[in-house]
Amino acid sequence: INQRFCSFKAKTRTHTFCRNQYNVTGLCNRTSCPLANSQYATIEEKEGRLYLCMKTVERAHLPNQLWERVLLPKNYAQALAMIDSQLEYWPEIVKHKCKQRLTKMTQYLIRKR
Repeated sequence: INQRFCSFKAKTRTHTFCRNQYNVTGLCNRTSCPLANSQYATIEEKEGRLYLCMKTVERAHLPNQLWERVLLPKNYAQALAMIDSQLEYWPEIVKHKCKQRLTKMTQYLIRKR
């Protein structure tokens, strides 16, 4: 992914970034690329509300239903618990990155108000 062509890739002198809206870290590498992974999860913000977006293999044949969106509660602790319950059998790295992104987006929304 990082060495080949990608229309979402943005290179700087030190890093290679990804402009894909579903990328959980913003970096262009195989573990954080939603295009390279068939099972992927991220946090998305729309109109001040946070959503847990999950992509699984079972929905790959329906591109318009590829991402399942789950509305997260506004309470930070409840949102963390919901991420744990929704991503119960997922790899730990995916859960950890989603929790990091939730923390960042929650702080962003607090500053925005």
